[in-house]
Amino acid sequence: QVQLVESGGASVQAGGSLRLSCVASGYISSINCMGWFRQAPGKEREEREGVASLSGGSTTYADSVKGRFTISRDNALNTLYLQMNSLKPEDTAMYYCAASRVYCSGSYSVPSFQRYWGQGTQVTVSS
Repeated sequence: QVQLVESGGASVQAGGSLRLSCVASGYISSINCMGWFRQAPGKEREEREGVASLSGGSTTYADSVKGRFTISRDNALNTLYLQMNSLKPEDTAMYYCAASRVYCSGSYSVPSFQRYWGQGTQVTVSS
């Protein structure tokens, strides 16, 4: 099993920045892909959208965040980050950390097979 705990969500003004963190514990040596999803207000769990993924040294981003968000990982701290700059109101969502034993294979969405989720952290961007 793998446990994921997110933090760093907050309310910010448009144009602002936030850094989300996700601490992983448990059988993390089995993980080959980590990333972030978001679930916009009023959307169902099944409508969560992938934001970014990281596998080894490779990162992939959804077009909506490319150039504004950066995903990174500190292996010594078992922590995944999402640096979010130039935030827009449409970035408002609950952000979830995800991890999978399956490789990302170039997708910005962490594969659903053997996927673990964190509990989420809320990001609200006001205009």
